Amino acid sequence: MSLPLVAVVGRPNVGKSTLFNKLVGKRISIVEDTPGVTRDRIYSKCEWRSREFMVVDTGGIEPQSEDIILSQMRRQAELAVERADVIVLVTDIRCGVTADDMEVASMLRKSGKPIVLAVNKCDTLGEPPMELYEFYNLGLGEPFPISSQHGHGTGDMLDEIFKYFPDDKTEDYDEEYIKVAVIGKPNAGKSSLINRIAGEERVIVSDIAGTTRDATDTIIENDNGKYVFIDTAGIRKKSKVNEKIEHFSVLRAYMAVDRADVCIIMIDATEGFTEQDSKIAGYAHEQGKASVVAVNKWDAVEKETGTMKEFETKLRNDFSFMSYVPFVFISAKTGQRVDKLYEMINHVHDQNCMRISTGMLNDVLSYATTRVQPPSDKGKRLKIYYMTQASSKPPTFVTFVNKSDLFHFSYQRYIENQIRETFGLTGTPVRFIVRERGEGK
Repeated sequence: MSLPLVAVVGRPNVGKSTLFNKLVGKRISIVEDTPGVTRDRIYSKCEWRSREFMVVDTGGIEPQSEDIILSQMRRQAELAVERADVIVLVTDIRCGVTADDMEVASMLRKSGKPIVLAVNKCDTLGEPPMELYEFYNLGLGEPFPISSQHGHGTGDMLDEIFKYFPDDKTEDYDEEYIKVAVIGKPNAGKSSLINRIAGEERVIVSDIAGTTRDATDTIIENDNGKYVFIDTAGIRKKSKVNEKIEHFSVLRAYMAVDRADVCIIMIDATEGFTEQDSKIAGYAHEQGKASVVAVNKWDAVEKETGTMKEFETKLRNDFSFMSYVPFVFISAKTGQRVDKLYEMINHVHDQNCMRISTGMLNDVLSYATTRVQPPSDKGKRLKIYYMTQASSKPPTFVTFVNKSDLFHFSYQRYIENQIRETFGLTGTPVRFIVRERGEGK
């Protein structure tokens, strides 16, 4: 299901990025007392009252500015407004209502979207300052006094935002459908792959406007199973983004990944691995999605003996942060090995959903700790009491230890490798949650 989208907008230097960071709970946006620091939209997932939504931080809007960068920021913010379900207009109580605030409010009213007015920098607790009532002049209803720095008032503001979220409708697809997001750079062959898949099927093929904006869901049913392929616009380098609509390709891809069970990461064989591929794959990894790397346009590569093996060795080095991911070399144009994708999608999805019994996990743990002794520090040795699987999608393991700071990343990686060696877990990341338990407990 597509998550509601909340756009945080306003003129420069009113505290939008500080508010964004407060809402998402980590410092993502750059915060600086210089107008124009946030030049592109920044996206992150947020949760309020058990409802997830996407927050978009935008560059400040200066309606009358002729500056090239500021005018581009204005267009970016306008795009965010077009796509948003709810708009949060951030203003500054110390400056009062400015002419730019009036211009921005006028522009937002024309959008017809729900608007929540946040008056920032109300840093003292207690009754709101009298200056707050001036903001009724913007004609946007009740102003909410907040402090993006300290978090005061953000709960009431979020409650107001929550009122305007679209109905939390369940996904139209049954659980037996595997949702597959095809992601990658432009011209890597994503749409060609989906057209090839749809064109070869003989059972049910239908194009439905996806719940993710500007994506198309292609439903496929065949002997391999039932699938929903989500086609997304490619993610370009920021320097290569010229057309306004392409600025939202990143958000579309991210939201498609959020919806998906499996991600097919498309690599252009004629270009090889790039920084953009790393960013796209990294997001799928962070979200715990099962993944397959499809190296497309393999028919266009000049081959000698061992070409594929050499290419895969290089890719494995590039994808060292996703050492679990399988590779398939395909040609969407000719159909070469495209049918193998179904087998891989089914396999990595099963691995992502895998449940391992506590008994079997602790047998592996016992063997691993006997083979390589846990680390120690200043005479204190790590003791791992037991491990259990808390959840799947991705497989998440809770480990109970005597001192969590002794459970170094390197030893966690060793334990993970032992689990993978025993149970497979191909194509899926795994997560570890370390719980500390006292010696006498």
